Amino acid sequence: MNGVRGVGEKEFVKEITSRAVDYSQWYVDVVTRAELMDYAPVKGCMVIRPYGYGIWERIQGALDPRFKATGHENAYFPLFIPESFLRREAEHFEGFVPEVAWVTRGGGEELAEPLAIRPTSEAMICHMFARWVQSWRDLPVLVNQWCNVVRWEKATRPFLRTTEFLWQEGHTCHATEEEAEAETRQMLGIYCDCLREDLALAVVPGRKTEREKFAGALRTYAVEALMSDGKALQAGTSHNLGQFFARVFNILFLDRDGRQKHVWQTSWGVSTRLIGALIMVHGDDRGLVLPPRIAPLHAVIVPISPQRRREEVLTAARRLHAGLAGMRVRLDDRDEHSPGWKFNEWEMRGVPVRIELGPRDLEASRAILVRRDSGEREEVPLDGVSRRLPELLAEIQHAMYRRAWDFTSRSTRLVRDWTEFRTVLEEQRGFVVGGWCGDEDCEGHIKTETGATIRCLPLEGVASPVSDALREAAGLPCVHCGGRAPGPVVFARAY
Repeated sequence: MNGVRGVGEKEFVKEITSRAVDYSQWYVDVVTRAELMDYAPVKGCMVIRPYGYGIWERIQGALDPRFKATGHENAYFPLFIPESFLRREAEHFEGFVPEVAWVTRGGGEELAEPLAIRPTSEAMICHMFARWVQSWRDLPVLVNQWCNVVRWEKATRPFLRTTEFLWQEGHTCHATEEEAEAETRQMLGIYCDCLREDLALAVVPGRKTEREKFAGALRTYAVEALMSDGKALQAGTSHNLGQFFARVFNILFLDRDGRQKHVWQTSWGVSTRLIGALIMVHGDDRGLVLPPRIAPLHAVIVPISPQRRREEVLTAARRLHAGLAGMRVRLDDRDEHSPGWKFNEWEMRGVPVRIELGPRDLEASRAILVRRDSGEREEVPLDGVSRRLPELLAEIQHAMYRRAWDFTSRSTRLVRDWTEFRTVLEEQRGFVVGGWCGDEDCEGHIKTETGATIRCLPLEGVASPVSDALREAAGLPCVHCGGRAPGPVVFARAY
C-alpha cells in the first residue's frame, strides 16, 4: 500500500469512544463517523447525509403504507402560521412560545403580522378543517403530512433534539368521541407494530399522565423505548384531542339528526428521533447495528484477493452481485482501500451482512457470510447465497428484536418504596415499575427529587417487556407518598 493511501486509511478508521467510557461521545462518534449527519452552520441544526436519510426513507416506507391501508391520505400544509392562529389556542400556544421561531420581515419589509415557523401544524390544519367540514358526509377526515418543523431548542443532540427536524403528523376529524378514541388507539397500534417489526424496538405502549400529556389533548398515548444507557426515549405519540381545537377553530358539522356539532379530533406523529433510538438500542462500540428491514443496505460484498488474481475474484463478485438483484446489496470493488479498511467501514455503518469472497472461496465454490449483529461467520455455497441471504436477514431481524426485548426486561425493576426507588434510579437505571397515587403534586415531587418521570400508564392486556413487573406490582402503594395506588406505572429518566 502506498504512503498516501495508508495515511488516508489511518484518518478514516478511528476508534469509536466506548459506551462505558463516555456514552454521549460514543453517540456523537457513531452519527458522525458512520456519516449519518453533519453539523450545519446554524446552531442546533444538522445536515442529514445520504446514508442517514436512507434510514429515514426506510422508516417512511414502513409507516406510509400502513397509514394508507387504514384510509389516510397524504397532504401538505404551509410552513408559516399567522401569529393570530396560534394565539387562538391559548393553552397550546403557551406551551410552544419558548420554542417558536418567528418571521417578522419579508422582502425587506416589516410584516403586518408575524409568522411562526411551524412547531406543529394544529393551528393551520384546524383552520383548513373548518373550511372543509360542513356535514357528517364529510367525515371522517383522515390526513397525514411528511414535513419539517422548527422548535428553538436550547440544548440539542443530533436526531434526538434539534432545532429543525423531520417528522410525520397525522390529523383527523370524527363525528363522535368513540370514533376519535378508536383512531387514537389504532394509530398507537400501528406505531407499535412498525417499531417492533421493522425497527426491532421492544416498546412499551401506554397513556401519559395529565401532567405529561400534549397541551390541549383529552388523552395522550405514547410508545416508550429503553436505550442501552438505561434512559427512556418517547418514540411516538398519539393524541385524542377531544373537541378543544374544534371549539377554538369552530370546526362544525351538521349531523344526521339535523344538529350542528363540533368534530372530535386526533393527531399523532413520529420523527427522525427514531434514528437516534435505532443507534442507542442496537449500536455497539464498533458503531451502528441496523435491523435488516430498515438498513439502507442488506449486505455488502467485499472481494479479497492479491493483485494478480484481482480480476478473477472481481468477475465472480460481480456475478454474485447480479444474482442478488432485488435485494439492497452493494459490491465494494474500490481498489484504493484494503479489505480490512472496508470491513471496518461497513461494520461502522451497521450493514447487516458482509459477504467475503476470495481466491480460496472461489476454489471451494463458496462465500463467507458475516453477521454484523453477532459477528458469526457462515460458509455458504456460491449458488446458495441468493437463497440463504434472505433467511439470514430474517434471523438477524428476529434476533435483534429478541435482544432488545431481553435487555428491556432485564433492565425493568419493581420497587416498593421511596428508598428502593431512589437506589434503583441511581445505581441501576432502566425502567422502574411501581405504584403511583394519581396525585399531580406527588408526580411533580418525584420528578424534582430524582429527575425521573412517569413514562406511561401501561395499557392493560398488551404484552411488553415490562409485563411481568406490572403483574408483580399490582396492589403496591405509591412509591413516593405510600398512599393507595390505582395501579402500577412505568418511571424512568428520559431523553
